[in-house]
Amino acid sequence: MNGPGGYFGWGLDALNDCLRGHWGATPPLRLLWHDSDVARRGLALTPQTARRAPDFEELLAFLTEGHRVEVQLA
Repeated sequence: MNGPGGYFGWGLDALNDCLRGHWGATPPLRLLWHDSDVARRGLALTPQTARRAPDFEELLAFLTEGHRVEVQLA
């Protein structure tokens, strides 16, 4: 969210910080998601951990709902 070498953090809490303007990105903003078809397939896999990562649709909803982020899938 902050560009090369910027803060990215770990997990959805850090992404939420970035989306709400705490670390550089200030909404409203547009996110161009390159290779979204690859991400959709990859995020459909179930990780081998007790805590399940969000799937593609859940992540897309997280990005767009309440964060004033327009996501363009490419």
